[in-house]
Amino acid sequence: MTAVPSAHRPNLRAPVAAKLRVVAALIITASAACGPSELDTSPAAVRAAAVAAGAVALPEPPAVDAAKAAVGALLFDEPALSGNRDIACATCHVAALATTDLVSLAIGTGGVGTGPNRVIPEDRRLYPRNTLDLANRGYPEFVELHWDGRTRPRPGGGYTEPEDWEDTVMPDGLESALAAAAIDALSDKDQMSGRAGDIAVDGTPNELGGLEDEELPLLWERIVARAVAAGHGPALAAAFGVDESALDITHVANAIAAHVASAYIVRDTDWDRFLAGDDSALTAEARRGAALFYGPADCASCHGGPHASDLEYHNIATPQVGLGQEDEEPLDYGRGRETNVPDERYRFRTPPLRNVALTGPWMHDGAYTTLEGAILHHDGCEARLRSYDRLQLKPELQGTFRNADIVFTRMLTTLDPWCDRSLGLTGAEVAALVAFLDAMSEPL
Repeated sequence: MTAVPSAHRPNLRAPVAAKLRVVAALIITASAACGPSELDTSPAAVRAAAVAAGAVALPEPPAVDAAKAAVGALLFDEPALSGNRDIACATCHVAALATTDLVSLAIGTGGVGTGPNRVIPEDRRLYPRNTLDLANRGYPEFVELHWDGRTRPRPGGGYTEPEDWEDTVMPDGLESALAAAAIDALSDKDQMSGRAGDIAVDGTPNELGGLEDEELPLLWERIVARAVAAGHGPALAAAFGVDESALDITHVANAIAAHVASAYIVRDTDWDRFLAGDDSALTAEARRGAALFYGPADCASCHGGPHASDLEYHNIATPQVGLGQEDEEPLDYGRGRETNVPDERYRFRTPPLRNVALTGPWMHDGAYTTLEGAILHHDGCEARLRSYDRLQLKPELQGTFRNADIVFTRMLTTLDPWCDRSLGLTGAEVAALVAFLDAMSEPL
């Protein structure tokens, strides 16, 4: 990927910055410094601390079959794969928005528009989660995907199905977790397939909508038929070396996964160049942020490793916003939803941080609309939960913040021990951490 000089990189945070950064000025308050007043911010010290936490300049990702990726790019942009023919993978994973949509909760089928301007009719349901970006998901470390890790390998091979698939399993032949995640999205009624009785935007009945769990194989057959009817059959068959009549959902999913793995790579950031030995790649403020991150702020406890994530699941008392999951409304149990382990409720996956500055709103439900606010939440998680300012949300979401004492009590029962402290971050320190996270970001 060609590097874009920092001074000339487009500000992808601009679409939300005008409305949201006002909030940041209100929530950043001065307090005691979280660490020594004199941090060692020399390039050598910062690099050594980062390397000790597992940070590396990312190598080239694994090679991807070009023919599969080429047809996968077309399928990624193809609305005919959705029941109502009104949404594609690219609708929520917008390349120009760092493969996200810049809204707190994703708006699936039935929505109109793109990115922060996307709206949903009153008769449709917001998706309960924030859209995760796709950057670097083709690297081998990403064997589990989604905020709750519902897409993960089965012990005997293949990939797990989400907990709410009671009667169907993921098909064999999937080449990656990305492919399994593609099937998950294509099969979801709120994301893409639609509901019984829906009429597609071209006026035809939605033959994908409303199929029950045990009918998912039929749904997948119909999606493949849609792909063929849209003209992708010959290229898809050629890419996999099969007859067009032999195409199935695994070919569609594997092609989409090949596109994602090859197209959305973030490894030429200022931070990567710094890790590779370029002392001048970081500003002094970004180096101070990195020194805090890998030092007294202890962010690397969870955000260590090559992708700045332990890829594990933690409960950090993120405010619960939105309608929740259908069978546990109005809450979202996160990892506990998939494992059925009560102690794992409210745990969500530590997000990787490359491009985090470009992919707000932040947290699993987009509860924080500024990066500064998301950082400050880690400075005394319980207190931040109890003092959460719902006014930062869009008006239609403000009333969905679950602030009953019983909700707080249940959430805090499984709080990650790391959160049981106060960092005392100052405004200057938050600004330095933001500068560091900016240095980990690269427009696609």
